[in-house]
Amino acid sequence: MSNPAANAVAGKIAEAPKKGVSVLNKPAKVKEFKNKELVQMFRGIGSMLRAQINTADALKYYGQGLQDKVMADTLYKIREEIASGVSVHEAFRRTGRFNDMTVGLIQAGADAGQLHQAFKSLASRLASQIRFQKAIKKATVMPSVIIGVLIGAFITSQCKIVPQVEEMLKGVNQKPDGMTAIAFNVSHITQSIWHIVVLSIIGVGITIWRSEKIRTIILGVAMSKWRLLRLLLMRLRQMTFLSTILMLHS
Repeated sequence: MSNPAANAVAGKIAEAPKKGVSVLNKPAKVKEFKNKELVQMFRGIGSMLRAQINTADALKYYGQGLQDKVMADTLYKIREEIASGVSVHEAFRRTGRFNDMTVGLIQAGADAGQLHQAFKSLASRLASQIRFQKAIKKATVMPSVIIGVLIGAFITSQCKIVPQVEEMLKGVNQKPDGMTAIAFNVSHITQSIWHIVVLSIIGVGITIWRSEKIRTIILGVAMSKWRLLRLLLMRLRQMTFLSTILMLHS
């Protein structure tokens, strides 16, 4: 007579290898190409299309001169899809290496009979995005470093120096006055939450660094508000500069 509990355990053990195999067989996520690579590709293909070379041949000629095997193979697959009757934008979409904006512009260009203009527009758009990213990085690295140093100095003073002053006052049985009492309260709050705040900032930074989608959203908002962002960065630089001067002076 069989034991139902034993049969259930045996069934789970038998299913475990299947689950492991299914996880191993799960296809890896396809990564999109970097913007710098796409700018060069769109410019090259757009130039050939403008010279009246058909799309399939333009993909073939551009792919032949590539050292990047992944991109060369991708262009070959796109060419094969087009040769089999698939539309240009659908062939690009099926690779999984181009975002919806890219596919949409290619479709619009193909429908209008101006595919070379679509590739030219994509190259210009991505080149502007690269320049903007460099400008943002250049404008924010130094303020970020200075702010990090200032935050570290503030936390150190609140967790190390202020408690020593508080202990000294307690040692002479002197009650802190108004501003001193507020400073001690700020120190107590800082000591209790500083690690949470620091970990939260680090977590947000890692999330932005690891997530392409979040970076794209932030970049899109920043590009739409470039003038406002530039003014904010200028004010941020001024504030960090003045804070540094005050810290050195004290």
